[in-house]
Amino acid sequence: MYRYDPYDQQIVDERVAQFRDQTRRYLAGELTDDEFRPLRLQNGLYVQRHAPMLRVAVPYGLMSSTQARTLAALARKYDKGYVHVSTRQNIQYNWPAIKDVPEMLAELAQVEMHAIQTSGACIRSITSDPFAGVIADEVIDPRPWTEILRQWSTLHPEFAFLPRKFKFAVNGAQNDRAVIQCHDIGLDLRRNAAGEIGFRVLVGGGLGRTPIIGEEISAFVPWQHILTYCEAILRVYNLHGRRDNLYKARIKILVKALGIEEFRRQVEEEWAHSKDGPRTLTEAEVARVSAYFTSPAYAELPATDAGLEAQRAANPAFNAWMKRNVLAHKVPGYAIVIVSLKNPSVAPGDITSDQFDLVADLADRYSFGELRTTHEQNMVLADVRQSDLFALWEVLRANGLATPTFGLLTDIISCPGGDFCALANAKSIPIALAIQARFDDLDYLHDLGDLELNISGCMNSCGHHHVGHIGILGVDKNGEEWYQVSLGGSQGNQTSLGKVIGRSFAAADVPDVISKIVDVFVAQRTAGERFIETVRRIGLDPFKLGVYGAAAPERK
Repeated sequence: MYRYDPYDQQIVDERVAQFRDQTRRYLAGELTDDEFRPLRLQNGLYVQRHAPMLRVAVPYGLMSSTQARTLAALARKYDKGYVHVSTRQNIQYNWPAIKDVPEMLAELAQVEMHAIQTSGACIRSITSDPFAGVIADEVIDPRPWTEILRQWSTLHPEFAFLPRKFKFAVNGAQNDRAVIQCHDIGLDLRRNAAGEIGFRVLVGGGLGRTPIIGEEISAFVPWQHILTYCEAILRVYNLHGRRDNLYKARIKILVKALGIEEFRRQVEEEWAHSKDGPRTLTEAEVARVSAYFTSPAYAELPATDAGLEAQRAANPAFNAWMKRNVLAHKVPGYAIVIVSLKNPSVAPGDITSDQFDLVADLADRYSFGELRTTHEQNMVLADVRQSDLFALWEVLRANGLATPTFGLLTDIISCPGGDFCALANAKSIPIALAIQARFDDLDYLHDLGDLELNISGCMNSCGHHHVGHIGILGVDKNGEEWYQVSLGGSQGNQTSLGKVIGRSFAAADVPDVISKIVDVFVAQRTAGERFIETVRRIGLDPFKLGVYGAAAPERK
């Protein structure tokens, strides 16, 4: 993984010192709330419903065991002993005191971490495939390219005050696991007919109040020019993006208003001025960054461990975990392990300090000292020997980290919702826990197969409800919490946006609604058909009938 050079460290250390003084001045009454707000947001500090929230950057979800232990220690020392994994692969603290945040940032800087650009109208943390470098369908490892983009975008003076926040995602595999179609800029690494590396570039995607699938602006940008091309996109956005209306300020609104052809024309015109400028990438620079992402010292192992099948046959619980939470690795004899943060008794994405320390220890013991976060709010040990899987599972299971439901109905993506967020219209966590309690039969969940359920507490869609096979959105009705349900969303190569089935439901009714939807699926599916395939084949009407008992009334 990438390591700071002296310039990186100096920048982060100086930012810590700067914010320490800004915080001192604020607490002394020398800065007003309005004056302090942009300063704290530049350092990842929000003020939520009950307490501040600090969001720490985890670039493309990759961290070392040392960094993980520091994150755990900070939660123990300055918070309530747990952290939250966000849907952008970052780490959030929900209860720090403002006076302690400079100290937290100082300790993070000692292990090459920070909170820069995890908030504010700037280029946010860049996300990517959590299985980068190890998954079999990978075409090009996206991590070096994502790191190059991170270095370019960090504290970029021209893009520090954009009309609104701006999000990148990078994919390098045949199957998109970074949801690139729902980002302001989505980048798809590929090779052309001559074998040259470049990027398919999508622009104007996003969820939130106005969900839009991104459009292709270029089928192939050579790797040398990807920074200058992205700069051209951002310059056109920075010039024309709405600054008079917060809800219309995202680039997706500009692209729709201009049309993709006119937007492309303006980008190409801007790009002509900078295409061969100083930010044109060189082979030496790409080699420099790529050197941080070489493969670990894999052993030469048989493709299948001799004892693994016997362990699976002897232990049904282990076998169930293997089926869902262990993925094939590109190197013979190794496996990718999903560390589940979906224990039914805990908010989705939460992990205690003790559990975090444990995962760091397991990373050292079994996975070359590295671990990863995912936008589905789980963690990953990417390089585990097959012969170690049973021992690893035993430890994870004993510590509530082996729920065998990856990709199933109760592997729920959920924002913190009204329990924490001041923007939320409704709570998300109690709804997630109620659904998990309703569907607590693992055999039934495994029989249902792949089924993604996402929950957001407001239209900002931090829980990505638009792209859930089943999406749940919290809404306010006369001061009460209600929930809209949508069907047909999906991520991946066939990304689609769900459609609301009808009127909203009271919180107590949501588990029953999900049960009725699942019952329709079970009755209607064909052999081997997944939930999303059934929805696409039969449409929404059978589900509406199953939920409402008649044609769905108008949405309210």
